[in-house]
Amino acid sequence: MSQHTLVFDLETVPCTETLARLHGREALTDDEAAEILGEKFPKLPLHKVAVLAALVAERVDGVWRVKSLGAPHIEERTEIDLISAFAARVDTLRPTLVTFNGNGFDLPVLRYRAMVNGIAASGLTSRPYFKRYDQAHVDLCDELASFQSNAKASLDDLCKMMGLPGKPDGIDGSKVWEHVRAGRIQECADYGETDVVNTYRVWLRYELFRGAITPEQMSESEADLTSFIRARLAERPHLAFLVA
Repeated sequence: MSQHTLVFDLETVPCTETLARLHGREALTDDEAAEILGEKFPKLPLHKVAVLAALVAERVDGVWRVKSLGAPHIEERTEIDLISAFAARVDTLRPTLVTFNGNGFDLPVLRYRAMVNGIAASGLTSRPYFKRYDQAHVDLCDELASFQSNAKASLDDLCKMMGLPGKPDGIDGSKVWEHVRAGRIQECADYGETDVVNTYRVWLRYELFRGAITPEQMSESEADLTSFIRARLAERPHLAFLVA
């Protein structure tokens, strides 16, 4: 039986349509939505999936090998298509899901947005992904902190302390809406890809820590990731700093 891991990360923007419904309005412009929201972090059902970045790896003879990496976005597909395709992929692979803060954000957002949009997404329930302590979903942010809020570290800090490159300069999750409104969604997609690569690398370290892979398998898995990225740098130059 094949063994797959799927690392994913959402980049989101406030959904003006859902916000309008919430406030009894027919429609809202981006500026009107921004005025209503102010500086508050929007409630999770209001987060429209703008980018859905994912990395799929398969374990072959003990070594994790990357099979795909991508970050489709809402200028290429609708939000409904993004969620539906992701749920179908999960249903097919039945993978271990790996996230960084997926319990607190990514997974509940997917469920809320599937329900807001009336999407059948049963693939997301094909394993107990929403059960907090089940290993079907490994939320590294939660698990590495032993589920204690005062013990959490950011993904960027964690990567840098481990000697990994971490996040790129110039963009983070708080700037996604600004970039999307400026017609720069591809930069958000590129950022999402770097996030899932970083998360995958931290997960490999965690697998080594808990004895799920040997040091030799860890080295081979890292080498496979590096080879995968280097073979695609012509079309994905934004990943170059991760393998420099």
